[in-house]
Amino acid sequence: MEQKMNKKLIILTVLITFAITATVFFGVGKFMGINSSHGRITDGAGQDQTQKKDSKEKKIIYWQAPMNPTEIYDEPGQSKMGMDLVPVYEDAAEEDSKSSERKIVYWKAPMNPTEIYDEPGQSKMGMDLVPVYEDELVGGVDIRIDPVVEQNMGLKMEKVEKGPLHHTITTYGHVTIDETRTGIVSQKTGGWIEKLYADYTGFFVNKGDPLYDIYSPSLLASQEEYLSAFKNYQRSKTSLNKEILASARKRLGYFDIANKEISAIEKSGKVKKALTVRSPFTGVITKKNIIEGEFAKPGASLFTISDLSRIWVEAHIFEYEQNLISVGQEVEMTLSYTPQKIYKGKISYIFPYLQQKTRDVIIRIDFENKNDELKPDMYARIKINTGINKEGISIPSEAVIFSGEKKIVFVARGNGKFTPREIQTGIYLEGDRVEILSGLAFDDQVVISGQFLLDSESKLKEAIQKMLDAKSAPKTPRKQEKQGKDDDFFKDME
Repeated sequence: MEQKMNKKLIILTVLITFAITATVFFGVGKFMGINSSHGRITDGAGQDQTQKKDSKEKKIIYWQAPMNPTEIYDEPGQSKMGMDLVPVYEDAAEEDSKSSERKIVYWKAPMNPTEIYDEPGQSKMGMDLVPVYEDELVGGVDIRIDPVVEQNMGLKMEKVEKGPLHHTITTYGHVTIDETRTGIVSQKTGGWIEKLYADYTGFFVNKGDPLYDIYSPSLLASQEEYLSAFKNYQRSKTSLNKEILASARKRLGYFDIANKEISAIEKSGKVKKALTVRSPFTGVITKKNIIEGEFAKPGASLFTISDLSRIWVEAHIFEYEQNLISVGQEVEMTLSYTPQKIYKGKISYIFPYLQQKTRDVIIRIDFENKNDELKPDMYARIKINTGINKEGISIPSEAVIFSGEKKIVFVARGNGKFTPREIQTGIYLEGDRVEILSGLAFDDQVVISGQFLLDSESKLKEAIQKMLDAKSAPKTPRKQEKQGKDDDFFKDME
Protein backbone atom coordinates (compact mmCIF):
# COMPACT_ATOMS: atom_id res chain seq x y z
CA MET A 1 0.00 0.00 0.00
CA GLU A 2 2.79 2.38 0.86
CA GLN A 3 4.46 1.70 -2.46
CA LYS A 4 1.22 2.50 -4.30
CA MET A 5 0.84 5.72 -2.34
CA ASN A 6 4.42 6.72 -3.20
CA LYS A 7 3.81 6.13 -6.87
CA LYS A 8 0.68 8.29 -6.77
CA LEU A 9 2.58 11.08 -5.02
CA ILE A 10 5.36 10.96 -7.60
CA ILE A 11 2.87 11.13 -10.48
CA LEU A 12 0.97 13.97 -8.81
CA THR A 13 4.21 15.89 -8.24
CA VAL A 14 5.20 15.51 -11.90
CA LEU A 15 1.80 16.72 -13.08
CA ILE A 16 1.90 19.75 -10.80
CA THR A 17 5.42 20.62 -11.93
CA PHE A 18 4.41 20.35 -15.63
CA ALA A 19 1.38 22.54 -15.05
CA ILE A 20 3.41 25.22 -13.29
CA THR A 21 6.04 25.21 -16.06
CA ALA A 22 3.40 25.49 -18.79
CA THR A 23 1.73 28.36 -16.95
CA VAL A 24 5.01 30.25 -16.68
CA PHE A 25 5.86 29.81 -20.35
CA PHE A 26 2.37 30.82 -21.44
CA GLY A 27 2.51 33.96 -19.31
CA VAL A 28 5.89 35.00 -20.66
CA GLY A 29 4.79 34.38 -24.23
CA LYS A 30 1.62 36.37 -23.77
CA PHE A 31 3.53 39.22 -22.18
CA MET A 32 6.01 39.31 -25.07
CA GLY A 33 3.22 39.13 -27.59
CA ILE A 34 1.42 42.10 -26.06
CA ASN A 35 4.60 44.15 -26.04
CA SER A 36 5.43 43.25 -29.63
CA SER A 37 1.96 44.11 -30.85
CA HIS A 38 2.02 47.28 -28.84
CA GLY A 39 5.36 48.11 -30.45
CA ARG A 40 3.89 47.65 -33.89
CA ILE A 41 1.09 50.05 -33.16
CA THR A 42 3.48 52.60 -31.70
CA ASP A 43 6.17 52.27 -34.38
CA GLY A 44 3.72 52.25 -37.32
CA ALA A 45 2.13 55.54 -36.24
CA GLY A 46 -1.35 54.16 -36.63
CA GLN A 47 -0.58 52.31 -39.85
CA ASP A 48 -2.43 49.11 -38.91
CA GLN A 49 -5.43 51.09 -37.75
CA THR A 50 -5.43 53.06 -41.01
CA GLN A 51 -5.21 49.88 -43.07
CA LYS A 52 -8.14 48.37 -41.18
CA LYS A 53 -10.10 51.55 -41.64
CA ASP A 54 -9.25 51.71 -45.35
CA SER A 55 -10.14 48.07 -45.82
CA LYS A 56 -13.55 48.76 -44.33
CA GLU A 57 -14.13 51.86 -46.48
CA LYS A 58 -12.65 50.54 -49.73
CA LYS A 59 -13.39 47.36 -51.59
CA ILE A 60 -10.63 45.41 -53.33
CA ILE A 61 -11.47 45.12 -57.03
CA TYR A 62 -8.48 43.04 -58.14
CA TRP A 63 -4.79 42.41 -57.45
CA GLN A 64 -1.97 43.52 -59.73
CA ALA A 65 1.79 43.07 -60.03
CA PRO A 66 3.71 46.05 -58.58
CA MET A 67 6.07 46.19 -61.56
CA ASN A 68 3.47 45.45 -64.26
CA PRO A 69 -0.03 46.97 -63.80
CA THR A 70 -1.39 44.89 -66.70
CA GLU A 71 -0.62 41.64 -64.80
CA ILE A 72 -3.94 41.15 -62.99
CA TYR A 73 -5.16 38.46 -60.60
CA ASP A 74 -8.43 37.72 -58.79
CA GLU A 75 -6.78 36.65 -55.52
CA PRO A 76 -3.70 37.71 -53.51
CA GLY A 77 -0.41 35.97 -54.16
CA GLN A 78 2.83 36.59 -55.99
CA SER A 79 3.56 37.95 -59.46
CA LYS A 80 5.62 36.28 -62.17
CA MET A 81 8.64 38.11 -60.76
CA GLY A 82 8.05 36.63 -57.31
CA MET A 83 6.80 39.87 -55.76
CA ASP A 84 3.73 40.22 -53.54
CA LEU A 85 0.66 41.40 -55.43
CA VAL A 86 -0.75 44.84 -54.66
CA PRO A 87 -4.50 45.32 -54.02
CA VAL A 88 -6.41 47.83 -56.15
CA TYR A 89 -9.29 49.38 -54.20
CA GLU A 90 -12.54 50.75 -55.47
CA ASP A 91 -12.48 54.50 -55.16
CA ALA A 92 -14.81 55.59 -52.39
CA ALA A 93 -15.16 59.03 -53.93
CA GLU A 94 -16.39 57.45 -57.13
CA GLU A 95 -18.99 55.43 -55.26
CA ASP A 96 -20.18 58.60 -53.51
CA SER A 97 -20.40 60.48 -56.80
CA LYS A 98 -22.41 57.67 -58.34
CA SER A 99 -24.84 57.57 -55.49
CA SER A 100 -25.16 61.35 -55.25
CA GLU A 101 -27.32 63.62 -57.37
CA ARG A 102 -26.49 64.18 -61.03
CA LYS A 103 -24.18 67.11 -61.65
CA ILE A 104 -25.15 69.77 -64.22
CA VAL A 105 -22.20 70.79 -66.41
CA TYR A 106 -23.89 73.52 -68.45
CA TRP A 107 -27.20 74.63 -69.95
CA LYS A 108 -28.09 74.60 -73.64
CA ALA A 109 -30.81 75.91 -75.90
CA PRO A 110 -33.34 73.18 -76.83
CA MET A 111 -33.35 74.17 -80.52
CA ASN A 112 -29.62 74.88 -80.82
CA PRO A 113 -27.22 72.58 -78.91
CA THR A 114 -24.28 74.89 -79.68
CA GLU A 115 -25.93 77.75 -77.73
CA ILE A 116 -24.36 77.14 -74.30
CA TYR A 117 -24.88 78.99 -71.00
CA ASP A 118 -23.37 78.73 -67.52
CA GLU A 119 -26.65 79.30 -65.68
CA PRO A 120 -30.33 78.45 -66.25
CA GLY A 121 -32.48 80.92 -68.11
CA GLN A 122 -33.91 81.39 -71.58
CA SER A 123 -32.38 81.00 -75.03
CA LYS A 124 -32.30 83.61 -77.78
CA MET A 125 -35.60 82.22 -79.03
CA GLY A 126 -37.21 82.72 -75.60
CA MET A 127 -37.28 79.03 -74.69
CA ASP A 128 -36.22 77.56 -71.33
CA LEU A 129 -32.68 76.21 -71.29
CA VAL A 130 -32.13 72.48 -70.93
CA PRO A 131 -29.56 71.13 -68.41
CA VAL A 132 -26.75 68.87 -69.63
CA TYR A 133 -25.59 66.40 -66.98
CA GLU A 134 -22.07 65.12 -66.49
CA ASP A 135 -23.00 61.47 -66.92
CA GLU A 136 -24.32 62.29 -70.40
CA LEU A 137 -20.90 63.56 -71.46
CA VAL A 138 -18.64 60.91 -69.95
CA GLY A 139 -16.69 59.13 -72.70
CA GLY A 140 -14.99 56.47 -70.54
CA VAL A 141 -14.05 55.52 -66.98
CA ASP A 142 -12.89 58.06 -64.40
CA ILE A 143 -9.35 57.60 -63.14
CA ARG A 144 -7.45 58.86 -60.12
CA ILE A 145 -3.69 59.49 -60.11
CA ASP A 146 -1.32 60.15 -57.26
CA PRO A 147 0.06 63.73 -57.32
CA VAL A 148 3.62 62.41 -57.59
CA VAL A 149 2.70 60.24 -60.57
CA GLU A 150 0.80 63.17 -62.09
CA GLN A 151 3.93 65.30 -61.89
CA ASN A 152 6.11 62.56 -63.37
CA MET A 153 3.68 62.15 -66.27
CA GLY A 154 4.06 65.84 -67.11
CA LEU A 155 0.34 66.55 -67.14
CA LYS A 156 -0.57 70.12 -68.09
CA MET A 157 -4.01 71.67 -67.80
CA GLU A 158 -5.66 74.73 -69.33
CA LYS A 159 -9.05 76.31 -68.72
CA VAL A 160 -11.79 76.45 -71.31
CA GLU A 161 -11.85 80.01 -72.63
CA LYS A 162 -14.94 82.01 -73.51
CA GLY A 163 -14.94 84.99 -75.87
CA PRO A 164 -15.07 86.09 -79.51
CA LEU A 165 -14.01 83.42 -81.97
CA HIS A 166 -11.94 84.70 -84.90
CA HIS A 167 -11.31 82.31 -87.74
CA THR A 168 -8.63 82.83 -90.38
CA ILE A 169 -7.61 80.25 -92.96
CA THR A 170 -3.84 80.14 -93.28
CA THR A 171 -2.48 78.13 -96.16
CA TYR A 172 0.13 78.15 -98.90
CA GLY A 173 -0.07 78.94 -102.59
CA HIS A 174 2.07 79.34 -105.66
CA VAL A 175 2.19 82.12 -108.23
CA THR A 176 1.16 81.15 -111.73
CA ILE A 177 0.47 82.83 -115.06
CA ASP A 178 -2.93 84.31 -115.83
CA GLU A 179 -4.20 81.98 -118.54
CA THR A 180 -6.61 84.60 -119.85
CA ARG A 181 -3.62 86.85 -120.66
CA THR A 182 -1.54 84.21 -122.39
CA GLY A 183 -1.37 83.54 -126.14
CA ILE A 184 0.50 81.42 -128.65
CA VAL A 185 2.05 82.66 -131.90
CA SER A 186 1.78 79.90 -134.51
CA GLN A 187 2.76 79.82 -138.16
CA LYS A 188 -0.15 79.76 -140.65
CA THR A 189 1.95 78.66 -143.62
CA GLY A 190 5.20 76.79 -143.99
CA GLY A 191 8.42 78.76 -144.42
CA TRP A 192 12.00 79.45 -143.30
CA ILE A 193 12.87 81.81 -140.45
CA GLU A 194 15.20 84.33 -142.09
CA LYS A 195 15.67 86.53 -138.99
CA LEU A 196 14.66 86.14 -135.35
CA TYR A 197 14.09 89.33 -133.34
CA ALA A 198 12.71 87.74 -130.13
CA ASP A 199 15.64 85.40 -129.74
CA TYR A 200 15.42 84.26 -126.08
CA THR A 201 12.90 83.20 -123.44
CA GLY A 202 11.90 86.04 -121.13
CA PHE A 203 12.14 88.62 -123.93
CA PHE A 204 9.59 91.41 -123.39
CA VAL A 205 7.59 92.53 -126.42
CA ASN A 206 4.93 95.15 -126.95
CA LYS A 207 2.02 94.70 -129.26
CA GLY A 208 3.27 95.30 -132.84
CA ASP A 209 6.97 94.61 -132.13
CA PRO A 210 8.67 92.37 -134.75
CA LEU A 211 9.11 88.72 -133.80
CA TYR A 212 10.72 87.17 -136.90
CA ASP A 213 11.10 87.42 -140.70
CA ILE A 214 9.85 84.45 -142.72
CA TYR A 215 10.41 83.38 -146.31
CA SER A 216 7.49 81.41 -147.75
CA PRO A 217 6.55 80.67 -151.39
CA SER A 218 2.88 80.96 -150.42
CA LEU A 219 3.47 84.46 -149.08
CA LEU A 220 5.31 85.46 -152.28
CA ALA A 221 2.32 84.37 -154.36
CA SER A 222 -0.06 86.28 -152.08
CA GLN A 223 2.09 89.42 -152.37
CA GLU A 224 2.11 89.25 -156.16
CA GLU A 225 -1.65 88.77 -156.18
CA TYR A 226 -2.10 91.79 -153.93
CA LEU A 227 0.24 94.01 -156.00
CA SER A 228 -1.64 93.10 -159.18
CA ALA A 229 -5.01 93.93 -157.59
CA PHE A 230 -3.59 97.15 -156.13
CA LYS A 231 -2.30 98.34 -159.54
CA ASN A 232 -5.58 97.47 -161.27
CA TYR A 233 -7.50 99.45 -158.66
CA GLN A 234 -5.18 102.43 -159.12
CA ARG A 235 -5.86 102.41 -162.87
CA SER A 236 -9.61 101.85 -162.56
CA LYS A 237 -11.32 102.40 -159.22
CA THR A 238 -14.36 100.32 -159.98
CA SER A 239 -16.33 98.44 -157.39
CA LEU A 240 -15.13 95.12 -158.83
CA ASN A 241 -11.44 96.06 -158.57
CA LYS A 242 -12.08 97.34 -155.04
CA GLU A 243 -13.55 93.97 -154.02
CA ILE A 244 -10.61 92.07 -155.55
CA LEU A 245 -8.13 94.33 -153.72
CA ALA A 246 -9.94 93.84 -150.40
CA SER A 247 -9.94 90.07 -150.91
CA ALA A 248 -6.19 90.00 -151.60
CA ARG A 249 -5.51 92.16 -148.56
CA LYS A 250 -7.54 89.79 -146.33
CA ARG A 251 -5.49 86.86 -147.61
CA LEU A 252 -2.26 88.50 -146.40
CA GLY A 253 -3.95 89.30 -143.09
CA TYR A 254 -4.85 85.65 -142.66
CA PHE A 255 -1.12 84.88 -142.74
CA ASP A 256 -0.58 87.34 -139.83
CA ILE A 257 0.99 89.97 -142.10
CA ALA A 258 0.52 93.33 -140.38
CA ASN A 259 -0.99 96.37 -142.09
CA LYS A 260 2.38 98.07 -141.73
CA GLU A 261 4.00 95.43 -143.95
CA ILE A 262 1.21 95.65 -146.53
CA SER A 263 1.59 99.44 -146.73
CA ALA A 264 5.33 98.98 -147.32
CA ILE A 265 4.56 96.66 -150.27
CA GLU A 266 2.19 99.28 -151.73
CA LYS A 267 4.80 102.05 -151.48
CA SER A 268 7.67 100.03 -152.91
CA GLY A 269 5.58 98.32 -155.59
CA LYS A 270 7.82 95.26 -155.17
CA VAL A 271 7.38 91.84 -153.62
CA LYS A 272 9.47 91.24 -150.46
CA LYS A 273 11.34 87.95 -150.15
CA ALA A 274 10.80 87.74 -146.37
CA LEU A 275 7.89 89.26 -144.54
CA THR A 276 7.99 90.37 -140.88
CA VAL A 277 5.57 88.78 -138.37
CA ARG A 278 4.78 91.06 -135.43
CA SER A 279 3.56 90.34 -131.87
CA PRO A 280 -0.23 90.35 -131.53
CA PHE A 281 -0.10 91.46 -127.85
CA THR A 282 2.14 92.76 -125.08
CA GLY A 283 3.89 90.39 -122.72
CA VAL A 284 6.88 88.24 -121.91
CA ILE A 285 7.95 85.29 -124.04
CA THR A 286 7.61 82.35 -121.68
CA LYS A 287 8.24 79.71 -124.34
CA LYS A 288 10.31 79.82 -127.54
CA ASN A 289 10.16 76.82 -129.85
CA ILE A 290 12.06 78.11 -132.92
CA ILE A 291 15.59 79.15 -133.84
CA GLU A 292 16.88 81.29 -136.68
CA GLY A 293 17.16 79.44 -140.04
CA GLU A 294 14.79 76.67 -139.02
CA PHE A 295 11.86 75.61 -141.19
CA ALA A 296 8.52 76.30 -139.53
CA LYS A 297 5.78 73.87 -140.42
CA PRO A 298 2.21 75.10 -140.88
CA GLY A 299 0.46 75.19 -137.50
CA ALA A 300 3.69 75.01 -135.47
CA SER A 301 3.65 76.91 -132.13
CA LEU A 302 6.62 79.26 -132.24
CA PHE A 303 6.13 81.47 -129.16
CA THR A 304 4.06 81.62 -125.97
CA ILE A 305 3.58 85.19 -124.75
CA SER A 306 2.14 85.99 -121.30
CA ASP A 307 1.07 89.31 -119.85
CA LEU A 308 2.44 89.33 -116.26
CA SER A 309 0.94 92.67 -115.23
CA ARG A 310 -1.71 90.62 -113.48
CA ILE A 311 -1.08 87.11 -112.19
CA TRP A 312 -2.87 84.27 -110.47
CA VAL A 313 -2.10 82.59 -107.17
CA GLU A 314 -3.46 79.09 -106.67
CA ALA A 315 -3.96 78.30 -102.97
CA HIS A 316 -4.97 75.03 -101.33
CA ILE A 317 -7.65 74.71 -98.65
CA PHE A 318 -9.07 71.70 -96.84
CA GLU A 319 -12.32 70.10 -97.84
CA TYR A 320 -14.15 71.20 -94.67
CA GLU A 321 -13.19 74.86 -95.28
CA GLN A 322 -15.12 75.20 -98.55
CA ASN A 323 -18.23 76.64 -96.93
CA LEU A 324 -16.13 79.40 -95.30
CA ILE A 325 -14.99 81.04 -98.54
CA SER A 326 -16.67 82.58 -101.58
CA VAL A 327 -15.76 84.32 -104.83
CA GLY A 328 -14.88 87.98 -104.30
CA GLN A 329 -13.53 87.43 -100.78
CA GLU A 330 -10.42 89.47 -99.91
CA VAL A 331 -7.12 87.65 -99.38
CA GLU A 332 -3.76 88.71 -97.94
CA MET A 333 -0.48 87.29 -99.22
CA THR A 334 3.15 87.51 -98.07
CA LEU A 335 6.31 86.28 -99.77
CA SER A 336 9.45 84.90 -98.18
CA TYR A 337 11.75 87.54 -99.69
CA THR A 338 9.47 90.44 -98.66
CA PRO A 339 7.83 89.21 -95.42
CA GLN A 340 6.90 92.72 -94.28
CA LYS A 341 4.96 93.57 -97.43
CA ILE A 342 1.34 92.45 -97.70
CA TYR A 343 -0.24 91.92 -101.11
CA LYS A 344 -4.02 92.11 -101.33
CA GLY A 345 -6.13 90.26 -103.85
CA LYS A 346 -9.54 88.66 -104.32
CA ILE A 347 -10.75 85.13 -104.88
CA SER A 348 -11.79 84.84 -108.52
CA TYR A 349 -12.52 81.14 -108.85
CA ILE A 350 -13.04 78.01 -106.71
CA PHE A 351 -12.30 74.71 -108.43
CA PRO A 352 -15.40 72.47 -108.60
CA TYR A 353 -13.46 69.28 -107.78
CA LEU A 354 -10.89 67.98 -105.28
CA GLN A 355 -7.29 67.12 -106.03
CA GLN A 356 -7.07 63.33 -106.09
CA LYS A 357 -3.70 62.97 -104.34
CA THR A 358 -3.79 65.80 -101.80
CA ARG A 359 -7.58 65.73 -101.16
CA ASP A 360 -7.81 69.51 -101.05
CA VAL A 361 -9.52 72.24 -103.05
CA ILE A 362 -7.69 74.81 -105.18
CA ILE A 363 -8.84 78.42 -105.13
CA ARG A 364 -7.65 81.05 -107.59
CA ILE A 365 -6.74 84.56 -106.42
CA ASP A 366 -6.06 87.59 -108.67
CA PHE A 367 -3.20 89.98 -107.86
CA GLU A 368 -1.95 93.07 -109.68
CA ASN A 369 1.74 92.84 -110.62
CA LYS A 370 2.70 96.21 -112.05
CA ASN A 371 6.29 96.16 -110.73
CA ASP A 372 6.90 92.51 -111.67
CA GLU A 373 7.53 91.62 -108.02
CA LEU A 374 5.38 88.51 -108.30
CA LYS A 375 7.05 85.91 -110.46
CA PRO A 376 5.53 82.64 -111.64
CA ASP A 377 6.27 79.54 -109.51
CA MET A 378 6.95 81.57 -106.36
CA TYR A 379 5.60 80.14 -103.11
CA ALA A 380 3.39 82.40 -101.00
CA ARG A 381 1.71 82.39 -97.60
CA ILE A 382 -2.03 83.03 -97.84
CA LYS A 383 -4.37 84.35 -95.13
CA ILE A 384 -8.12 84.40 -95.69
CA ASN A 385 -10.31 86.15 -93.15
CA THR A 386 -13.53 84.17 -93.17
CA GLY A 387 -15.45 86.96 -91.46
CA ILE A 388 -16.52 84.69 -88.60
CA ASN A 389 -16.66 86.69 -85.36
CA LYS A 390 -18.98 85.16 -82.78
CA GLU A 391 -19.06 84.37 -79.08
CA GLY A 392 -18.23 80.86 -77.93
CA ILE A 393 -15.86 78.63 -75.99
CA SER A 394 -12.63 77.08 -77.23
CA ILE A 395 -9.73 74.89 -76.12
CA PRO A 396 -6.27 74.12 -77.52
CA SER A 397 -6.60 71.68 -80.40
CA GLU A 398 -3.85 69.50 -78.89
CA ALA A 399 -6.20 68.57 -76.03
CA VAL A 400 -8.53 66.63 -78.34
CA ILE A 401 -8.06 62.86 -78.64
CA PHE A 402 -9.51 61.25 -81.77
CA SER A 403 -10.83 57.85 -80.68
CA GLY A 404 -12.47 56.31 -83.71
CA GLU A 405 -15.48 58.45 -84.55
CA LYS A 406 -15.42 60.11 -81.12
CA LYS A 407 -13.53 63.17 -79.94
CA ILE A 408 -12.54 63.01 -76.27
CA VAL A 409 -10.86 65.36 -73.81
CA PHE A 410 -9.90 64.75 -70.18
CA VAL A 411 -11.30 67.13 -67.58
CA ALA A 412 -9.35 67.64 -64.35
CA ARG A 413 -11.69 67.57 -61.34
CA GLY A 414 -9.12 68.07 -58.60
CA ASN A 415 -7.37 65.73 -56.15
CA GLY A 416 -5.86 63.77 -59.01
CA LYS A 417 -9.21 62.80 -60.53
CA PHE A 418 -9.74 62.99 -64.31
CA THR A 419 -12.94 62.40 -66.28
CA PRO A 420 -13.04 61.66 -70.03
CA ARG A 421 -15.62 63.76 -71.89
CA GLU A 422 -16.96 63.24 -75.37
CA ILE A 423 -17.11 66.58 -77.22
CA GLN A 424 -18.23 68.05 -80.51
CA THR A 425 -15.89 70.51 -82.19
CA GLY A 426 -16.58 73.34 -84.60
CA ILE A 427 -14.20 75.45 -86.64
CA TYR A 428 -10.47 75.65 -86.03
CA LEU A 429 -9.35 79.06 -84.80
CA GLU A 430 -6.21 81.13 -84.69
CA GLY A 431 -3.52 80.09 -82.25
CA ASP A 432 -4.12 76.34 -82.75
CA ARG A 433 -7.45 76.41 -80.93
CA VAL A 434 -10.74 74.74 -81.78
CA GLU A 435 -14.34 75.76 -81.11
CA ILE A 436 -16.34 73.56 -78.72
CA LEU A 437 -19.98 72.99 -79.63
CA SER A 438 -20.88 70.62 -76.79
CA GLY A 439 -19.33 68.55 -74.02
CA LEU A 440 -17.50 71.28 -72.06
CA ALA A 441 -18.38 74.36 -70.06
CA PHE A 442 -16.58 77.60 -69.36
CA ASP A 443 -13.79 77.28 -66.75
CA ASP A 444 -13.49 73.50 -67.12
CA GLN A 445 -9.86 72.41 -66.87
CA VAL A 446 -8.78 70.18 -69.75
CA VAL A 447 -5.54 68.22 -70.04
CA ILE A 448 -3.37 69.48 -72.91
CA SER A 449 -0.25 67.36 -72.29
CA GLY A 450 -0.06 63.72 -71.26
CA GLN A 451 -3.70 63.04 -72.07
CA PHE A 452 -2.81 59.97 -74.14
CA LEU A 453 -1.44 58.27 -71.00
CA LEU A 454 -4.70 59.05 -69.23
CA ASP A 455 -6.64 57.64 -72.16
CA SER A 456 -4.69 54.38 -72.01
CA GLU A 457 -5.25 54.10 -68.26
CA SER A 458 -8.97 54.83 -68.64
CA LYS A 459 -9.40 52.21 -71.35
CA LEU A 460 -7.46 49.65 -69.29
CA LYS A 461 -9.61 50.35 -66.25
CA GLU A 462 -12.78 50.12 -68.32
CA ALA A 463 -11.71 46.77 -69.78
CA ILE A 464 -10.89 45.40 -66.31
CA GLN A 465 -14.23 46.58 -64.96
CA LYS A 466 -16.08 44.85 -67.79
CA MET A 467 -14.11 41.67 -67.15
CA LEU A 468 -14.91 41.74 -63.43
CA ASP A 469 -18.58 42.50 -64.09
CA ALA A 470 -18.74 39.54 -66.44
CA LYS A 471 -17.21 37.26 -63.80
CA SER A 472 -19.48 38.47 -61.02
CA ALA A 473 -22.64 38.21 -63.12
CA PRO A 474 -24.83 35.23 -62.11
CA LYS A 475 -24.71 32.45 -64.62
CA THR A 476 -28.06 31.47 -66.05
CA PRO A 477 -28.66 27.75 -65.58
CA ARG A 478 -29.15 25.72 -68.69
CA LYS A 479 -32.61 24.44 -69.24
CA GLN A 480 -32.93 20.75 -68.54
CA GLU A 481 -33.54 18.89 -71.74
CA LYS A 482 -36.57 16.77 -72.03
CA GLN A 483 -35.98 13.10 -71.47
CA GLY A 484 -36.50 11.00 -74.50
CA LYS A 485 -37.36 7.37 -74.92
CA ASP A 486 -33.71 6.35 -74.64
CA ASP A 487 -33.40 8.05 -71.24
CA ASP A 488 -36.51 6.26 -70.04
CA PHE A 489 -35.04 2.98 -71.24
CA PHE A 490 -31.80 3.42 -69.27
CA LYS A 491 -33.77 4.58 -66.24
CA ASP A 492 -35.82 1.38 -66.34
CA MET A 493 -32.63 -0.64 -66.64
CA GLU A 494 -31.40 0.94 -63.42
